[in-house]
Amino acid sequence: MQIVLIQTVNTFFKVLEFLIFARVILSWIPIGRNNSIVQLLYTLTEPILSPIRSLLDKSPLGGMMLDFSAWFAVILLYFVEMLILNALMALF
Repeated sequence: MQIVLIQTVNTFFKVLEFLIFARVILSWIPIGRNNSIVQLLYTLTEPILSPIRSLLDKSPLGGMMLDFSAWFAVILLYFVEMLILNALMALF
């Protein structure tokens, strides 16, 4: 049971990281936002990236030409994943 739960949490976070990476790659390609794949990626990743982007806008990094929100999101997701996995391992 413990292994299945840990693998599920790990898979969930890896999928989120992949979706964020895919969104970054698609942002470099001139595809319209009305594309169904782009809409799906924005729907799944915007709840994660939007709060980070607004925090970055208030920081000294705000207003730059590059959007670092995806990079910070992946780092934050990694730390959250580690916290959850450590908590699960402590429970079992």
